[in-house]
This record gives sequence, C-alpha cells and structure tokens, in this order.
Amino acid sequence: MDWKPDRNVKKPIYKQIVEYIEQGISSGLFPGDSLLPSERALAKELNVNRSTVVSAYEELQSLGIVDRKKGSGTRVSTDIWGIAHKRIPNWGRYVEDGSFLPNLPLVQKIRTEIQKNNLVNMASGELSAGLMPTEAFQNILSNQPFLGSLGYDHQQGNEALRHTLVSHVREYKEINTNSSSILITSGAQQALHLIVECLLKPGDAVAIEDPSYCYSLPLFQSAGLRTFLLPVDKHGANPEDLMALHKKHRIRMVFLNPDYQNPTGTIMNISRRKKFLEISTELGIPIIEDDPYSLTSFNGEVNPTLKSLDTNGNVLYVSSLSKIVASGLRIGWIIGPSQVIQRLADAKQQVDFGHSVFPQWIANEFLGSEYVHSHIKTIRTQLKLRRDEIVLGLEEVMDDQIEFLTPAGGIHLWCRIKATINEHKLLEESINNGVVFVPGSILGSNNGYIRFTFGRGELGLIRQGITRFAESFNMLRKS
Repeated sequence: MDWKPDRNVKKPIYKQIVEYIEQGISSGLFPGDSLLPSERALAKELNVNRSTVVSAYEELQSLGIVDRKKGSGTRVSTDIWGIAHKRIPNWGRYVEDGSFLPNLPLVQKIRTEIQKNNLVNMASGELSAGLMPTEAFQNILSNQPFLGSLGYDHQQGNEALRHTLVSHVREYKEINTNSSSILITSGAQQALHLIVECLLKPGDAVAIEDPSYCYSLPLFQSAGLRTFLLPVDKHGANPEDLMALHKKHRIRMVFLNPDYQNPTGTIMNISRRKKFLEISTELGIPIIEDDPYSLTSFNGEVNPTLKSLDTNGNVLYVSSLSKIVASGLRIGWIIGPSQVIQRLADAKQQVDFGHSVFPQWIANEFLGSEYVHSHIKTIRTQLKLRRDEIVLGLEEVMDDQIEFLTPAGGIHLWCRIKATINEHKLLEESINNGVVFVPGSILGSNNGYIRFTFGRGELGLIRQGITRFAESFNMLRKS
C-alpha cells in the first residue's frame, strides 16, 4: 500500500483511512466482498495505533460500506453498489438517526395486528363504521354540488368551516370565539404536534396526565421536552400536583383531557377545573385542553370545558370530529389567541400547504345541516349500549378478577387486573385467541392495567371479545 496518512493536517487519521478506503472502493481497488487487511496488519503498514484502524473500520461499518465478523475479518460489503455502479444509501442508519422517534414497538405491533379480520378490535380509539353518519354524507354528496375552489385554501382552514365551527362550539360547548381564532388541522394529533413543535423548545418541562393518551406519544421526546406526570384519580388530575411540579421543574405547559379522559373515562370535577385555571393565570402556564369526547355524554349533559371557563385566554382548546363523526375525515381544530393561531397556521402551511379542500367542505355541510343533532343523540345511545355490554361481559366472565370505574361517556374502559400477570404475554395470548386490547404500560406508569375500547366494536362482537380475553387470561394464569 503506497498511501500513508498525512499527519500535518487537522483531519483525524482514522477519518483519512476511511476516506482512502472509500475512494479505493469507488475506483475498484477494493472490490465488493474483498477482504481488507486485518486491523493489526494495516496498523503496522500505516504506522498507526491499532485502535485508530479499529475506529476507521467501525466508521466504515456504520456507513454500511464494510461487513465485520469476528474471526472472519473485514470485507467490503457486497450490497453497496446498484446496477448503475452507484452507492446505495445506508437506509438503516438514516432510519435510526432521525430525530422524530418511532412509535413504541408494542403500539406498532397492535396496529399491525388490528389489520387482521379475525380479531375483535378492542384497541383502536375510533368509532365503528356503523356509528359513522354514512347515509348523511351520501345525501350531502348527492344533493349538494361542490362550488368551491380547488386551489390552496386559507392557511387557517376554510373560512366557511371556521364560521360554522364558531356556531358549533358556542351551541354545544358554550365557547365564544371567532373564525380568526380557529385553525383547522388534520385531526387532534396534528394539533398537538404543531403546539409542541412551535410553542416549546428542547429542555422545556411539560406536565401530562398519568395515565393518558399523551403518555403513549413519542412527540414530546422527539421535541426534546421533559415530561412530568400528573396522577389521575376518579376526579381527574389534581391541580395541587401541578403546583408541586412547577416548584421543582418550572412547568411551561400542561396537557389535560378533562372529559371522559383517555384512558380512565373519568370526569374532572368543576372545582379542579377552576383551580387549574387559577394556577394557569397565577403562574402564566398555558393549558392545552384536549376534548374529543365531551359530546358523547350518555345523559346528554355536557360539562363546561376549561375553554368555556377561561376568561384570560390561557387555554388552547383542541378538538376534532374523529370521535363523534368519522376518524377518516381528519378534521380537527385549535382555538386560541389569534397570534398563536397565526404562528401554528404558518407552520402547518410549511408542512402541507393547508388542509385538503374536500374534507373541509363535507365537514362544513354536515355541521351546518339538520343531521348533526340526531347523529349526536344516536352516538350517545349506541355508545351507552356498548358500554353496558362490555361492563356486563366483564362482570359475568371475570367476576372479582378485575375492577373498573364505569364511564359516563367516551369510548374507553380502564381496568385494573387484580392478579399479578405479564401484560405482554396476556396480549400475545389474547391476539392468538382473536382479541386485541391496549396494555396499560403504553398509557401510564402503573402496572396491572389494560384499556378496552368499546366504540370500535359492534354489539355482538364486544361480548365475544370479552369472552376471548377471559379465556386467554385464565389460560395464562394456569400455565
């Protein structure tokens, strides 16, 4: 080997070795599958420390250029060349290096399994097809011609839809706002992403409920935030816990789901709601209110939202049509101070140039139609029937082995299993037996919990799913 590293330049010697071997591979000096010199031999030839060669070979391996096997040496990789004799990117490294974190492996597994038709799906947080207003949509599409523009819409979302939402939230939630204070998003999840990415910075401390849907989202870690937990009891999160966290960690934002909380189904009582608002005003901590379920109240009474009680503009209100109309419609919204909405709208415009025209059009037609009132009544009635079905099923087949609070709205039942059992094995056994649920560890820090969703299944399937779960549970207990 004629080449020697240049010790007079600032570039580390191991980096020079990496570049030399890369160039040698490109020129054909080191063809695919050829054996490179051993670490010891190359170190001696170049008059460098063996550790320098080790570092160079490790760098080449991380780039996918060489393969290293103990006892077999270091070989030029055979799959770095394409048909046109060009380098193929090391996609594995790119996948691992991205700053946006993937979902938890258990979440990925559940999403894969629910695609199978033979499973009773008690994991997906959505309505069943039978609860969606399909007939109303068909009538709208048949009778209402689309006369809107097919170009890019307003960056905050379609103006007609935002005006309709002003009336909708005033009538159903007693929230007074205006169209300039609303941003249309692709469901509530995009709303949360925009808030986290635009209003917080790495290192900021945020408070989330425990358990909660937020607990399962990697978006906080992807953004470099520090998350601290607010335990949820039968009355919701406790504002005194927020005070304690703020004293220690200087909380910059708090995320709350006050009505039929996911996953516990609890309702935050009115005194706690008011106290959270007092703390927010006293300390200047914004509250993000996630409200997907309040209209599902089985008795028809809608609790006052934090936003409706907010007189200072401290609450960013997030909601959507996913849990009361159709998840695939992908219509959500944020209500907040206009300067915040403009900032979030600018970010959304950078991502997708604004929301799709057609979902906004049909959402506006539906929300402004006579179908809304009857649909909400139907949803409440049908979800209550499904809630009763899952409760009766568990009482019959699980008896005293499980406990839960019966929710008065929403689509989730949060259960504590009294026996000590491996939730991963229980999930695996249940999937094999034809039913899927969400293990509690995905949603909270305490052991021994699981979440059943009753909004997704049809009435007959819910009882079947609980029976299969009980069989899996008993089989695992005996093994």
